[in-house]
Amino acid sequence: MKTALVTGGAGFLGSHLCERLLDDGYEVVALDNLYTGSLANIKSFENNPAFTFVKGDVTELDLGALDAAASRADGTVRHFDEVYNLACPASPVHYQERPLFTTMTSIKGVLLCIALARRDGAKLLHTSTSEVYGDALVHPQSERYWGNVNTIGVRSCYDEGKRVAETLVSDNIREFDVDARMVRIFNTYGPRMHPQDGRVVSNFIMQALRGEDITVYGDGSQTRSFQYCTDLIDAFRAYMELPKEQVRAFTRRHALGAPVVNTGNPGEYTIRQLAELALEMLPESKSRIVYRPLPGDDPKQRRPDITLAKELLGWEPKVPLAEGFAKTIEYFRRLAK
Repeated sequence: MKTALVTGGAGFLGSHLCERLLDDGYEVVALDNLYTGSLANIKSFENNPAFTFVKGDVTELDLGALDAAASRADGTVRHFDEVYNLACPASPVHYQERPLFTTMTSIKGVLLCIALARRDGAKLLHTSTSEVYGDALVHPQSERYWGNVNTIGVRSCYDEGKRVAETLVSDNIREFDVDARMVRIFNTYGPRMHPQDGRVVSNFIMQALRGEDITVYGDGSQTRSFQYCTDLIDAFRAYMELPKEQVRAFTRRHALGAPVVNTGNPGEYTIRQLAELALEMLPESKSRIVYRPLPGDDPKQRRPDITLAKELLGWEPKVPLAEGFAKTIEYFRRLAK
């Protein structure tokens, strides 16, 4: 039985990943400080004997402390075959509330995961973000685009933290031959999203369910691409199934410098269209769309070029927005009861 560590394992995406790994026959350790994660996200499998939850903070742990916290019931230290680094607040509401903590989570979290991967000879999957592209000057965004990021803005704690983490992973591949892969995640949604995370999908659904005004920032013409959570987990698993030699050969062939791929849905929608979809799918709602000033550093366009993910992973998203949106609405309906 393979053993995997998932940092941020009680979060929105982390919990879906843990569930998939358990279904795939893994022994899974989920590490989470519960800042944005929730025990409710892992409730359905918390009693699975192959699953262990550890409450801990990647900014406070070294390998020794992690070994002690994640040891088996008989006291033996676990050694991991795969390490998935998902620990970091990912919504503007949460990362802007604690900006220094957010940056240090990105940096210290990836360093802990790299140290573990080096020691155990484990595969490492580091989750980066489309935010590394900033307010992009090219469209759609490919992995070769270096980005247009404000280093001192209100979103910089997250954007720059993730950019530094990519550098740390890349240099450890070059200097120590760490078997690491990186994904740049574009907007992802689905059940187990935090209802107050400030992202447009959760915002619009919760506002519509409560009959509150649906707040669109700016004129609503800015665009995003929305991928359903299970599609993203499929990409994670496909990437980690590949042998290191195949990943390295692909990276060299495409002159990427490091094994990083975009994961997202290339379907592009304006924020206004998403707000209208929420009202269409919740016809009983008394909400109306209202417009507010655009916050600082908000990207105007966001759409992934997934050519490399298609070629390397044989992957592309399958769940249409309307289908995924309906499932997410049902989750928030249950949450509101």
